[in-house]
Amino acid sequence: MWQTLQIEKMPHSCSAWRCTNRFTVETRSHGITFHRFPKDKGLRKQWETGLRREGFSATPSSMLCSEHFRPEDFDRTGQTVRIRDGSIPSVFCFPAHLQRPVPTRTSQTSKKAQETLSEDCSQLVKENEPLPVPNVDHSYTLPSSPDVLRARLSEALARVESLEREKRNAKDRERRAKNTVCGLLEDLRAKKVINEELKERLDLYSDLPHPIWLTH
Repeated sequence: MWQTLQIEKMPHSCSAWRCTNRFTVETRSHGITFHRFPKDKGLRKQWETGLRREGFSATPSSMLCSEHFRPEDFDRTGQTVRIRDGSIPSVFCFPAHLQRPVPTRTSQTSKKAQETLSEDCSQLVKENEPLPVPNVDHSYTLPSSPDVLRARLSEALARVESLEREKRNAKDRERRAKNTVCGLLEDLRAKKVINEELKERLDLYSDLPHPIWLTH
């Protein structure tokens, strides 16, 4: 009870650029966890550099939310979700001026990038498909042995937990794909190469965090 009141009274904000997540009961109910910067100076410096916030230096109370880490960065084996040792936050949606410069793409590399993006989008569509429903024995007669009943219950709970993990991982991959698209759109906007036809296609993605408008 004290911990809940403490969270509501003094919420911490995520330190990532333009991230509005706060350490509250509501965000926890949505599965978003918060993690302090590592004590190791070298690793903490990598976290700070990854944020690309000029002059930012983490304090003992600085935090990052779980939306900036990949699924493989988490250790969910215990009751508390932890960041694996050596993991570095890498999921961000930076504007063009904060993105690292990349060399001009040749026709070959440009083709490869389009193929990769198409594969990511195809994978995203598959991940949004409903999860399969496990087969259930519709016999309403309870087994005579309590051990058999407990075994069935344990098996059902394990299946539910497995489906929940698959769902969380799918949402993480969807978020990363959207962040990738967001970064590309910011880059196109900065270069002023969005025409009317492309703008109409982008309207299909109006739920992205930074909508792109036609630049004259």
